Amino acid sequence: MRITVVGLGYVGAVAAAALAHSGYNVVGVDADWERVSAFRQGSCPFYEPKLPELLSSGLAAGRLRFHHPEEMTTPLGEVILVAVGTPSRSYGGTDLSQVRAAIRWVPQYEPGSAVLVMKSTVPPGTGLRLVAEELVNSGLRYVANPEFLREGQAVYDWFHPGRIVIGGENEEAITLVKKMYTGIEAPLLITDITSAETIKYAANAFLATKISFVNEMASLCERVGANIDDIARGIGLDPRIGQSFLRAGLGYGGSCFPKDIRALDFCSAVKGYNFELLRAVINVNNRQRLLPLQALHAAFGTIKGVKVALLGVAFKPHTDDSREAPALDIARLLVEDGAEVRAYDPQAMENARSLLPEKVVLCESALEALRGTQAVVLVTEWPEFCELPWEQVSRVLVPPRLIFDGRNALDGRELMRLGFYYRGVGRSGPRWEQRHQENNQ
Repeated sequence: MRITVVGLGYVGAVAAAALAHSGYNVVGVDADWERVSAFRQGSCPFYEPKLPELLSSGLAAGRLRFHHPEEMTTPLGEVILVAVGTPSRSYGGTDLSQVRAAIRWVPQYEPGSAVLVMKSTVPPGTGLRLVAEELVNSGLRYVANPEFLREGQAVYDWFHPGRIVIGGENEEAITLVKKMYTGIEAPLLITDITSAETIKYAANAFLATKISFVNEMASLCERVGANIDDIARGIGLDPRIGQSFLRAGLGYGGSCFPKDIRALDFCSAVKGYNFELLRAVINVNNRQRLLPLQALHAAFGTIKGVKVALLGVAFKPHTDDSREAPALDIARLLVEDGAEVRAYDPQAMENARSLLPEKVVLCESALEALRGTQAVVLVTEWPEFCELPWEQVSRVLVPPRLIFDGRNALDGRELMRLGFYYRGVGRSGPRWEQRHQENNQ
């Protein structure tokens, strides 16, 4: 089976490489010449663990090729995956211009009865509108097949999905899409196009709700003297709830959750429904980014001239993606209040360069960022930050050596023993207060 993947971002590139690995002949198409050139050379233009090896394998086997749209001369194949971007508009809606451009391009090279598989995340109802507005008399059969890949673990997730969701109206088209996943074991849900689209948004909205809920509980813990780590574990042991997405911290970011939650809220509003829970999730998440600023003001009063190190600018570990990362807002807030900010991330420095305020000093290592600073904000829980030699770090920091652990990823009690002024998110209760009292004596 021949497959063309249109759009070579995180989703499209992983899909193309994984399908080639599964034995299909795959062509990856992207309008960015530099990106196409990089993939042809087996080089991945963004950081995604295990993807470079998968690309090299597909290229070496001759099953994986990359082209710019202007280079295409042959039919696209039996299946065409659309995996282009669907960014947010300023008002919360979804920009579908790339999706529409891709769909209008496809019939020029595949006028037959191929299956057009929508991998891009599009609002509920989009597929049916696209079929009516763009695909009439094209012969193409439309199937919604939402992706559930996590950046940083996308290759693993492709081959070990929690579920495969296929939405379509044509049985032959659905069967062909099912064939793409031959050899992959996962629950299979066949549904209609709009329901498949909605499943993607509902999944992300529910996970975002768990994050905002545990952050609300963390705020309560600080007021009643409870420890959010124990609370999260205590409720997470209930199999109806589960442990995932229950770590209190600075909230969610990245290219999916913020965009998709806003889009679902906008879709609800357009349909005349006030999705109050979803708006609360958004508001709580926005508030979390103020926590480091509040902690610094509590410790220093004014933070003008205070030297602060930001550890992490990617929205989460194991990716170089800084889109809507908490670090961006935190850096802006600190700079606006006059703090002197230094930042370091193992993978995301180049991507964040144009997104961070100009006054932020970008460093080559964690220790360089930390040297001479009075406060540290852990924004992204990269393993190398969690495993820093903190006793050595204490000697390069300047008092009061405040550490704001924005992900509750550090051993706070050990840091307090070493003389740091430690603050986590919702880490309260007798054991924590006793440590603070001991260090303040």
